[in-house]
Amino acid sequence: MQPAKKIAQRSCIGCHNVMSKKELIRIVRSPDGEFSIDTTGKKPGRGAYLCKKQECFDAAVKSHAFDRSFKTPVDQSTIKRLREELFN
Repeated sequence: MQPAKKIAQRSCIGCHNVMSKKELIRIVRSPDGEFSIDTTGKKPGRGAYLCKKQECFDAAVKSHAFDRSFKTPVDQSTIKRLREELFN
């Protein structure tokens, strides 16, 4: 009998709820410093996970969670572009 396969879990940087990796959106900063939305979950770079709710995105922006997660300041134009890509 095989042991049950583990399901990868991550926490949302906005609401801090722990969910399976597939339920969250990954935002990644590539090695060259470009920010993008990672739909596959396999892009190289430093990632941060968010719920699929705009409230969580806004909470992450307000608490500077993006800056902490990526260990670098994220400028407002990048935040605006990511918000538009996710919710429009």
